Order: sequence, then C-alpha cells, then structure tokens
Amino acid sequence: MMRASHFRYYVARDASDAVAALAGGGPRAMLLAGGTDIVPNMKRRQQTPELLISLRRAADLRAIAFNGETTIGACTTLSDLVRNERLRAQHHALYRATAQVATPLIRNSATLGGNLCLDTRCNYYNQNYEWRQAIDFCMKAPEKQREAICWVAPSSPRCWAVSSSDSAPALIALGARVTLLSLQGERTIALEDLYRDDGIDYLARRPDEVLTSIRIPSRNVRSTYWKLRRRGAFDFPVLGVAAAVRLGKRGLVEEARVVLGAVASRPVVVDVSSLLGMPLTDEIIAAFAEKASAPAKPLDNTDFHMTWRKEMARAFLAGSLKELRGDDPATLGPLAAKATRATGSLW
Repeated sequence: MMRASHFRYYVARDASDAVAALAGGGPRAMLLAGGTDIVPNMKRRQQTPELLISLRRAADLRAIAFNGETTIGACTTLSDLVRNERLRAQHHALYRATAQVATPLIRNSATLGGNLCLDTRCNYYNQNYEWRQAIDFCMKAPEKQREAICWVAPSSPRCWAVSSSDSAPALIALGARVTLLSLQGERTIALEDLYRDDGIDYLARRPDEVLTSIRIPSRNVRSTYWKLRRRGAFDFPVLGVAAAVRLGKRGLVEEARVVLGAVASRPVVVDVSSLLGMPLTDEIIAAFAEKASAPAKPLDNTDFHMTWRKEMARAFLAGSLKELRGDDPATLGPLAAKATRATGSLW
C-alpha cells in the first residue's frame, strides 16, 4: 500500500485565509482543491508537503457568473461545469474538454483550477517510489532534481514531462485570463502566460499565490476540443486540439485561436495567420494542419508510438477546423468518434 508522508492539514475559510496560510506555511506548503492530482502524487512521494491547505470550504472560490464575461471560481468542480447549459452553449470547447476529463466520479471532486495547475506527466515519473528508485530517479523527482538524468532525452539538460491538462488548451483558445491572489494583492494574466515550457518549473504562479478565478471574454466564436487517448474515458490526453474561430458573412475567418495540448511541457499556441481572411476550404485547412503540427514533437514520455501521435496532430487539427466550418461530424469518420466519444453529441 502506498502512503503519503506525514503532513499538517489546514482547512481555509476563504481565499484570503488560504493566502495567509500559504504565506505563513513555508516553502513546503501546498494547496489542496479536489485532490485528484496531488493526493496520488503524495502517495508516490513525488510531492511531500509539510503543510496541506484545503480549499474545500472556500465558498468564494466556487461560482459561475455571466456578467459581460464568464467568471468561474477556481474551485468549481468539473461536474458543475459540464452540467451548466449556458456555459456549454457559449464556450463549447471548455464543455468538451471538461466532459472528457477522467470519469464522472473524479469530475465530481476535480476542480477547474486544479486541472489548470495539473502536474506535468511522464512515463518515467508517474510511477511508484520503488519503481523510480530501481531505475534511478529522474531529474523531476524531488530526490534528485536537476542533478539527475532525463530518461526521455538523456543528453538534455531539461525535463520533458508533458502538460496533460484538458481545460488549459480549451480556455487559452477562448482567450481566458486567470486571477492570482497573494498578500501583495491580485494580478490577472492571460492563461497562456501561466505556463512555462519546463517539465519541472511548469507554472509561472508564485509559491505564495492562489489561483482564484478564470475569466472568459464574451466572443462570438465557434469552438471545439478534440482529445486523443487510448481509452474512451479516464485516460489523460496524449494529444489535445482546441480551436475557436469567428467566421464573417462570406465564410472568411475573421478571428482564430488554435492550441495544442499534451505535446510539450506547456500548451502550445499555434500561428493562425495563414487562416485569417481566408475561407475554410479543404486545401487551406490541409495546408494549415501541416504547418501547425510542426510544434508537436512527441517524445517517448507518454502513450502510443511517437510517429503516429505526430500524424494524429495533423489529422486532429484538420478535423477540428472542419467541424467548426459546419461539417457534419458523421462525415469526419473514425477520428471524430475517437475525439468526441465521451461527450455524446457534438453540439
């Protein structure tokens, strides 16, 4: 049986109380929201906090408001997001992403803020303590850190663990911003700026900050999220494609954002300049998908063969744009079924 190391436990009354506890808890204080990521990590001794600060009673972090923009509290559960019909209609990519996270039971506990701050993953890291000890700990392990080797790319000086959040690519495509609270006050940043391309130091959130809310602007866009994984439920993504487009009266692309997930240590925002002002024809989509898949450089740190995952990046980029131009998903073949089977009907 895997057991966490000893730790102190504190239940914060609200966001301000959590900030104060985090500031006074020292360098090994950590936050607990739904616990679906940090608790398994603690049992595998990948994270060993001395103080665990629970947010479960912080009611001010659990709300969804529509007031010119959509504001979502960081401790709102994924199940609450999936059940919200207005959010599904206005921000379909977020609905599609959250509906495909893990299983219904896990979504009942998992929170949006927790999914955004999800620890990066790797085949050589997400194992129990004894397994990792047997091959010698990698540089991401707390036992070794930077002095050790990266088993994915042994000659590399950095960690290549993968960002596996489903909600992050979807929210970045929707232009979301996040608010972070500390004793120094609040700061709001674009969600893409929350991430660093580093498997160990993957968040730009300071140790004394609490992510309190996510804000999505009201934009007249169509959006979607396609996810590749081995099973139709439970599994983390080995590829995620989030896309949002606004089409003009003649079907020309007036605005677009496309984001790749699970292909690097952070979500990858794709250059969409070749789409702007153009119609979404098969030829333009194919050319865009070929170019946009270039940042997807899969390594041997997750499921499936690397070459096939690269091919799927092109296919999913093309399929998501064809869906957004209005194609019947049934005509998109088995790729659409694989990408959307957990969410039922596409619209």
